[in-house]
Amino acid sequence: MNELIVRSGGLSTTVQDAGRHGQYAIGMPPSGALDLYSYEIANVLVGNPRGAAVLEATYLGPELEFTDARHVAVTGADCEVVINGQPAPTWQPLRVEAGDVLAVPRVRRGARPYLAVAGGIDVPPYLGSRSTYMLTGIGGFHGRALNSGDRLPLGAAAPAAVPSAELPGELRPDFPEVTELRFIVGLCAYRLTTDALRSFLDTEWRVTKDADRVGYRLRGGSLEFVEREQPFGAGSDPANVVDLGYPVGSVQVPGGDEPIVLLNDAVTGGGYATIGTVISADRDLVAQTRTGSRVRFTAVDLDAAMAARQERRARLAKARVALDADPS
Repeated sequence: MNELIVRSGGLSTTVQDAGRHGQYAIGMPPSGALDLYSYEIANVLVGNPRGAAVLEATYLGPELEFTDARHVAVTGADCEVVINGQPAPTWQPLRVEAGDVLAVPRVRRGARPYLAVAGGIDVPPYLGSRSTYMLTGIGGFHGRALNSGDRLPLGAAAPAAVPSAELPGELRPDFPEVTELRFIVGLCAYRLTTDALRSFLDTEWRVTKDADRVGYRLRGGSLEFVEREQPFGAGSDPANVVDLGYPVGSVQVPGGDEPIVLLNDAVTGGGYATIGTVISADRDLVAQTRTGSRVRFTAVDLDAAMAARQERRARLAKARVALDADPS
């Protein structure tokens, strides 16, 4: 069996694919790559089919030894990549041989590098996905982040499909000083006063250290709730409501002090007010926002959100064309 030997797992490196969709009814979040654009381009660069599993790292990437010749690619965060101690580029296919060691020792900007290997990470699927959901220990490699000594199975590679080009710079992500997140106001926004909702949108929030695949906790302001008698079944916190579902990207405001943007590994429902949702096209931006970075929310309507989704699809298709891959 062809394997990938983990010399070091880095800070938190997990196996992820496009996600475990269609399971919300049983309380199962999708998991999957947080930055789907970088994930998809990584697979294109090594000739993998859509949906192949890759490695998603956070801040400090893994160190990996190859047991056979493969193409690999690193995308996502602006990071340092070395092969056998020598610098290597990102956003293009890289050839490795048996015994070669690739490491991602440092992230300069952004938060999450993605490493695709030709053939994909061939761990067993669980409920239709190879993605890791660490909160319950399912999927991926034994349901956890990688550790030294792990040996990851690899699928059969298709070297003839590997592009010869690198992704043009204009199609790579930016890492702005302040990340602008488009946001659809809704769900339980009625729980905030008009001034508080305006303050939420006007505030420049800072990402706290509590920022992971479950959610990003923000700090920077205080939001006032409309006074009311709590309904039967809701808790005493003014942010409590009778339980409701949480879409991926929805924003909680527990206590009104520290909003939380819920991400791919968050629970699917609960009893906190969610005042709206970060649009799907901008969740890649959340994935690449670091602890200590700043974010702002801009209110948009559903039409603008759908247009942004189409623009993202067009950008991905353009990237596939630039890499001489199937744009469909």
